[in-house]
Amino acid sequence: MKKISNNIFFFTLIFGTFMTISSNSWLGAWMGLEINLLSFIPLMNDNKKNLLTSESSLKYFLIQAFASSILLFAIIMLLFFYNNNFYLINKINEVLILSTLLLKSGAAPFHFWFPEVMEGLSWINGLILMTWQKLAPMMLISYNYMYNFFMMSIILSMLIGSLMGLNQTSLRKLMAFSSINHLGWMLLAMMNNELIWLSYFFFYSFLSFSIIILFNNFKLFYFNQIFNISMMNPIIKLLIFLNFLSLGGLPPFLGFLPKWLVIQNLINMNQLFILTISVCLTLITLYFYLRLSYSIFMLNFQKNSWLLKNIYNLKISSFSLILNFISIGGLLMTFMIYLIM
Repeated sequence: MKKISNNIFFFTLIFGTFMTISSNSWLGAWMGLEINLLSFIPLMNDNKKNLLTSESSLKYFLIQAFASSILLFAIIMLLFFYNNNFYLINKINEVLILSTLLLKSGAAPFHFWFPEVMEGLSWINGLILMTWQKLAPMMLISYNYMYNFFMMSIILSMLIGSLMGLNQTSLRKLMAFSSINHLGWMLLAMMNNELIWLSYFFFYSFLSFSIIILFNNFKLFYFNQIFNISMMNPIIKLLIFLNFLSLGGLPPFLGFLPKWLVIQNLINMNQLFILTISVCLTLITLYFYLRLSYSIFMLNFQKNSWLLKNIYNLKISSFSLILNFISIGGLLMTFMIYLIM
């Protein structure tokens, strides 16, 4: 019965997102966001014995309900004053709408709730929060373009996502700040080309899915747990190491491809200043990925002789191996397909 109810909530979640995307009015989009919110809250409470899960679901509900109320107020004011010559009021309403959508998606400077909510969720719910829950607000953001506000949010998202991940030992918070940094890249792509940011979103979702599958299978939540797992099966340690590099956007891994598309588009649009800032801030993200992965991969540890017999006790599913293979070698596969075509 619980599985059936979760499936119903999951399909309602998808329905709310598609309702927002396909709506031709702000009121219909707001209704889709509310359906999406009310269907995700029961999914977050999959483990009622965990107090952190209840706390995260309550925080998420309060933040999203506050954002929805402000959004509804701004929509009503926008509809009321749209045909009148109230330029200042209309601009304020547009800023309110964009701010609430950025708050719903977890972009800086409205990111304060996102890492705390992620910390109390399971990996599957965290994956939904990092990927699917961003789709509907970002589609609405693409309809409400404001250059100066966009630039502020892009730079702050990249800056906070890079610097705040430096001192993290929790894998969930690390993935949360990584999501904030990638969200800045998606907003940057959205400024010039809608197809590129959708492609970036698809690649980011795939990379997050491939690495979170590993974390979920082996119940990894903190970095010190990776040391224990790697003593059992060093292949897991290697896959986590390479997936972090791919998520950071290091060539020749698949994670470099969406950043490459954005960089090429910015060069064509002659926006070299914001491109330089974005690349420099992303190097900080790649730095802490390399630092943490290097410590996991290279530090010596004591291995008891009795563990040698059980070194492959922790099995990796074929599905997870295929996902990681695509994540690690996807860029080379893309080149091969391009050359063949």
